[in-house]
Amino acid sequence: MLPLTTKGKTNAVSDKISKGKQGEKLAAEFLEKKGFEIVARNFRYRRSEIDLIVKKDNWLVFVEVKMRSSDAYGYPEDFVDNKKAKNIMEGAEEYTYQQNWQGNVRYDIVSIRDLSGEKEIVHIEDAFY
Repeated sequence: MLPLTTKGKTNAVSDKISKGKQGEKLAAEFLEKKGFEIVARNFRYRRSEIDLIVKKDNWLVFVEVKMRSSDAYGYPEDFVDNKKAKNIMEGAEEYTYQQNWQGNVRYDIVSIRDLSGEKEIVHIEDAFY
């Protein structure tokens, strides 16, 4: 029986997952240093996956993390399109309902550029408006 994927494709997928997890870890550490508390990671609801949910004061912040090692096709934040934003907002609505959250809500992006080993992290607040 032949394998369903080639070895090269399997490695590419695992590299993407590994880089995604690395980006989320860097973003979480960055946000914690800014005084945010991490309350959830990789929250899933229907088509939505929210990378990080953080809290500070009376704010619950839903964070999309994007990491790129090249600017060839644009900055990391350029890869959050309207469909992705809509899915995140749908998941956020469900999370706030489940938690009975009564405070403020915001949607942020943490953009990480890993160029030649140097990482540049940018926190974009209220990214969907």
